[in-house]
Amino acid sequence: MMSTHISNIRPKSDDILIKIADYVTDYVIDSDEAYNTARYCLLDTLGCGFLALNYPECTKLLGPIVEGTQVPNGARVPGTSYELDPVHAAFNIGCMIRWLDFNDTWLAAEWGHPSDNLGGILAVADYMNRAKFFGVKSPLSVRDVLTAMIKAHEIQGVLALENSFNRVGLDHVILVRVATTAVVMAMLGGTKDQIIDALSNAWIDGGALRTYRHAPNTGSRKSWAAGDATSRAVRLALMVLKGEMGYPAALTTQTWGFYDVLFKGNTFSLARPFGSYVMENVLFKISFPAEFHAQTAVECALKLHAEIKDRLDDIEQITITTHESAIRIIDKTGPLHNPADRDHCIQYMTAIGLIFGDLTADHYENDVAVDPRIDALREKMVIVEDPQYSKDYLDPDKRSIANTLQIRFKSGESTDKVTVEYPVGHRRRRKEGLPVLLNKFEKTLSPYFNEEEQKTILSLCTNPSQLDTTPVDEFISLLIKKIDMNAIVGTSRCPAKLIRERSG
Repeated sequence: MMSTHISNIRPKSDDILIKIADYVTDYVIDSDEAYNTARYCLLDTLGCGFLALNYPECTKLLGPIVEGTQVPNGARVPGTSYELDPVHAAFNIGCMIRWLDFNDTWLAAEWGHPSDNLGGILAVADYMNRAKFFGVKSPLSVRDVLTAMIKAHEIQGVLALENSFNRVGLDHVILVRVATTAVVMAMLGGTKDQIIDALSNAWIDGGALRTYRHAPNTGSRKSWAAGDATSRAVRLALMVLKGEMGYPAALTTQTWGFYDVLFKGNTFSLARPFGSYVMENVLFKISFPAEFHAQTAVECALKLHAEIKDRLDDIEQITITTHESAIRIIDKTGPLHNPADRDHCIQYMTAIGLIFGDLTADHYENDVAVDPRIDALREKMVIVEDPQYSKDYLDPDKRSIANTLQIRFKSGESTDKVTVEYPVGHRRRRKEGLPVLLNKFEKTLSPYFNEEEQKTILSLCTNPSQLDTTPVDEFISLLIKKIDMNAIVGTSRCPAKLIRERSG
């Protein structure tokens, strides 16, 4: 039998890796809309992180891995006194951002939350400025952060347009790792070849399973998975900066590459060239901390609340007409075991809206979930797909996230059908949504900052030209709190209240 030799000729880099590297190094963002949206996105994302500090299940994961570790000139974690290495700071910030499922969203063949990348971007920018990384003459400004955000959004979002990772069982945070790796490597001054090397390692890492997002295993890992991904990206970038090698055909190598091992032999499709499309069209979760496919269902529920709140026992059936993705992800019956389970159940979120006329993160906690009215309404719900809703969901000119709600009573009468196609955070409702988004951000500041501090922060954040030119480390300095976070973690009291008490 003759041996079959395996060619050991080094292949050229995969085309996708080259396109991403070219984009992050060469493309100039010239869209005013993208930068304006990115400023709001920065505020909204930070606000989501501040709000998460109300929840001990989040704060117990924050801080250094080894208690007491200090990193001089390290990256700071907004809303806390932690000063960490940039790798773990990225995890902390990313964990806070994503904890309550309240930051921005991108929906396509794959979905995800592009602002998750801010964990790595902000940690690295703060670290670079404070440590005078490589003797940088001009410190990174908030404008540099916004540019990195736009590009990270674009990489994650364009890859998601026609490539479904969830259909092969992989979690969307793989795209956070890839996007953060690219932009952070560029921020650190990496060459195109180094960016390609780092990206190849990001793909070789493979992908997290979606196990923790779906019944019967839904759990809190879905709230820190993105922090883990953006943190891993920073680690890979720093390793390559030290000379660690890359793997040019990480995607395309037969048998051992990403496509064959994890993507069923399929290759990626890019529906459009990289630009600023994703940031311009990103969806904001303004009204509710809820999985985005249910945002409009909850809006419908709030519209019906006044009409049915005193007739809950008279309800015979609740019909939710929705799109295919919602059915595949959040149509859930049976017991719900934790907040992560509940904020991924369209029936639970809709029931809360109908009963209380509102939906906040507190509604997912156990003391609310024991209300017998919630499960009573869930049992009366019927979920139906409208094929047109599913089609419009994927239409690049629409990208609707439609839901219709109608309630039939035991008497035979019914409410009108209430339909919401576009949530308030959609690009088609920007004029209506952005003032509400800014108000959302303002509310998240009050538990942590006194009135004077709040005024300083808001004055800067609402002055685009001043904000853009502010060095990142000066911006972060306004957002940290000089308190002992270790004294807060593990207490039964609300961390936000403790912070407020101790900061006067």
